[in-house]
Amino acid sequence: MPSFSRPGNPYDNAQAEAGWSTLKTELLPHGTAFASLEEARLEVAHYLDTYFNLDRRHSALGYRSPHQFEQELKSTLP
Repeated sequence: MPSFSRPGNPYDNAQAEAGWSTLKTELLPHGTAFASLEEARLEVAHYLDTYFNLDRRHSALGYRSPHQFEQELKSTLP
């Protein structure tokens, strides 16, 4: 279902929905679920802290990981 508001509108949730979709696609094999809420919390935290922020390349950052982008930014600041 497409978003009902225009891009840039503070009530537009298309980016958040895309983020959740990516998380579910990359973290869960098709058709599976976590055994418990605690398992889900641990797996999501591990995914975000390790793969998503350290290794996964993001097109908005010039196909660099957030960690690489941050390190390059720090090295260019006076």
